[in-house]
Amino acid sequence: LSPSEVSAALQHQNVILPSGDVKIGDQDYTLSMNNTPDAIEAINGFPIKQVGGRTVFMRDVAHVHDGFQVQTNSVSVDGTPGALMVIRKTGGVSTLAVIDGVRAALTDIEHLLPAGVNIKPIFDQSIFVKAALHSVLLSAGMAAALTALVIIMFLGNLRLSLIILAAIPLSIITAVLFIDVTGQTLNTMTLGGFALAIGILVDNGTVVIENIERHVAMREPLHQAIVQGASEVALPTFLSTLCICIVFVPIFLLEGTAKYLFSPLSLSVIGALLASLALSFTMVPVLFNLLMGRAVHATEMQPARPHGEHARSGNPLVRLQRRFEYGFESFRERYRNVVSWTLSQPVLTVTAFIVLMVASALLFPQLGRDFFPQVDAGQMRLHVRAPPGTRLERTQQYFADVEAQIRALVGNHQIDVILDNIGLPYSGINIALSDSATVGPMDGEILISLKEHHSPTAGLVALLRRELPRRFGALQFFFQPADIVDEVLNFGQPAPIDVRISGSDQGETFAVAAQISSALRSVPGVVDAHVFQVPNAPALTVDVDRAFATETGITQQQAANDVLIATNSSAQSSPNFWVDPRNGVSYPLVVQFPAYRYRSSQDIRNMPLTSQATGDSRLLADFASFGRRTLPLVTSQLNIRPVFDVQADVQGRDLYSASLDIDRVLASHTPPAAKAIKVTLSGQIETMRESYTGLFTGIALAIILVYLFLVMNFQSWIDPLIVLMAVPFALGGVLWILFLTGTPISVPALMGTLMCIGLTTANSILVVSFANQRMAKGDEPLRAAATAGFTRLRPVLMTAGAMIVGMVPMALGIGEGGEQNAPLGRAVIGGLLFATFATLMFVPTMYALLRRRFAAAGSYQRVGRADARA
Repeated sequence: LSPSEVSAALQHQNVILPSGDVKIGDQDYTLSMNNTPDAIEAINGFPIKQVGGRTVFMRDVAHVHDGFQVQTNSVSVDGTPGALMVIRKTGGVSTLAVIDGVRAALTDIEHLLPAGVNIKPIFDQSIFVKAALHSVLLSAGMAAALTALVIIMFLGNLRLSLIILAAIPLSIITAVLFIDVTGQTLNTMTLGGFALAIGILVDNGTVVIENIERHVAMREPLHQAIVQGASEVALPTFLSTLCICIVFVPIFLLEGTAKYLFSPLSLSVIGALLASLALSFTMVPVLFNLLMGRAVHATEMQPARPHGEHARSGNPLVRLQRRFEYGFESFRERYRNVVSWTLSQPVLTVTAFIVLMVASALLFPQLGRDFFPQVDAGQMRLHVRAPPGTRLERTQQYFADVEAQIRALVGNHQIDVILDNIGLPYSGINIALSDSATVGPMDGEILISLKEHHSPTAGLVALLRRELPRRFGALQFFFQPADIVDEVLNFGQPAPIDVRISGSDQGETFAVAAQISSALRSVPGVVDAHVFQVPNAPALTVDVDRAFATETGITQQQAANDVLIATNSSAQSSPNFWVDPRNGVSYPLVVQFPAYRYRSSQDIRNMPLTSQATGDSRLLADFASFGRRTLPLVTSQLNIRPVFDVQADVQGRDLYSASLDIDRVLASHTPPAAKAIKVTLSGQIETMRESYTGLFTGIALAIILVYLFLVMNFQSWIDPLIVLMAVPFALGGVLWILFLTGTPISVPALMGTLMCIGLTTANSILVVSFANQRMAKGDEPLRAAATAGFTRLRPVLMTAGAMIVGMVPMALGIGEGGEQNAPLGRAVIGGLLFATFATLMFVPTMYALLRRRFAAAGSYQRVGRADARA
């Protein structure tokens, strides 16, 4: 009997049909037939056909038993065979909720497993997510503590500090409600936005309280001091807050990854800032009246003390604050002298700042550029590819040898789990949901999870990249993204660099792909360059002579089915199932030849096929010719054209500079247009370039929007220009700190730059607004600028200092995944350091210079009246 006959007989005898109802007399019955046996062994008694008056049963030609499919996939955990189940979540569902639900279900599942079978969660991404969330919360807590310390040192009053700090949790709670309304969730980006906003949240309250304190110090009645102090800074505070919000507006105009990653961060910052603005003019004045009323009245009853004189205190914290206050007052007087000198030497001051700006701009070409910083998640994902045609058993041996070398190189003391996943899963569903680069039984990946205290993962990856190819010359190695962050940034691609070569002729297209892959290996910093597709896997060809086969009563379909069933199984050609009545689980019922029957290609030649017309048997070699050739294991298409992917990674070099060299390689290896072969660079490089274009455009648009907004409020074209004079120095500070810390420019660093623009504008508004108020009272531009700088020195330094100190934990990259937001914190610190210096020195100088010139021309008469009305 031919394999197809056995398969057909099995389908005819094992029938899966639903039960039916029958009515006999007055009674209804459920009709049950023996369409399928109750025990799998009973199938051995199925009749197949009649031969010479004798019935041939299944047991005569086959043995039906519990078995397994032809193995195409192998999994082992630390050298122990196992089965791997990958669980993915759908969009819009919390990662932590899904994983917690799975872990809860495992408790019940373990009771159903046979003895000796263990189930263990490995490569749990929730560990990294929880650690990242904990790190963000830790950074936020440290930022709040450091901010509180700065506020206490400047204000010298614990009650006033508590008033300001009370606005932080209330603002964040309001922002949480805001992002919930907008459809966002609590994640690393929104929590990072809260951590970023903590330093800003104290700004509004600090400015209001500092100005109220200034009026109280002038012996004004308490209620009058509160109303007057809050009203004086209402407009500049409102403008400052809206300017910070405006700089985040361009984020929502971005495309691609940057938009989806940073829109939640922007929403959380905007929501917290708006809440802080509202609380600063509602809760803060009320709390000031409640907590400070009695102390203010007691002070009003005492004679005024000379400046700097305080009652002695035994509290060391009080003495420390008073020393700080004394030092600050001394610094303030020195600042008055310095700013007076700069105002008297405008040409020299402007020249010095221009030189500083030019020197800062020269750093830009020296900085590398990455899409996102690398995050050390303590996981590695190594892909190993043996020569095409390698059997699964041989591939398993290769992997065992590679795993042994990995343990020797990395050290068992650092390795938690090593998982080998070799070959392709049998189910097409598993293949469709997989992001692996595996294309055949000679392919697989080794997933390595490191223990909590381990060496930097990037160094271990570099070590394995260097040593493994030396020790295994016949194997190909390349690393894939192992953590959730890199997988998101790669959009599921196995590598961050993907060069697509598409053409009409597969041979020519692959030749170009092979040349490009070879050329990329010589580019400094480019590693793991390889062609994803395998076009040259060994193949056996069976060419059936259709005419001769038809004469013998054998069709092409029968020949193909018999060869497929004999070499693999009937699972694809004739799917059939047996349902176990004990548990209702269906099992595939397949016909297959024992694997030991085929030791060489000669066994396939001698395969018998039976003519359905005559019943005669013939060997396959009688009407088929055999040969050998190479065929692709996987075929990819792009816009209906064959495409080959050259994939690579970057190590020890920034992605942008490597992309420039890659562009030159592609330009030199792109065939002429007449060959119709198209070469396209995609992957993270394409996304990075789109994001950079969007963010650079967003920075320029943010500056323009802020300027136009200030023009409407100041009713002047010059004052907003003066306010923005410090912004170039904020950009220069970002470049300097990135250069000094060896941090490449990245999308988070550009987000920090946007934040700097808003904060710099806010501080400059305080200075320019107060100078306008002094001019409205009759001061000359020079005197108004000096007075504005001296008077607003404390709130400017307090708000900038609180923000800078609050960003220190983020800039240090504390905690799991802290590397992702470290460039953002560093950019804010560097930008604010330079911008604050420019706000206190350069802005007053430009104010006096431009105001004096335009006032002389009569250009500020209408503006002066508008400022007076304000």
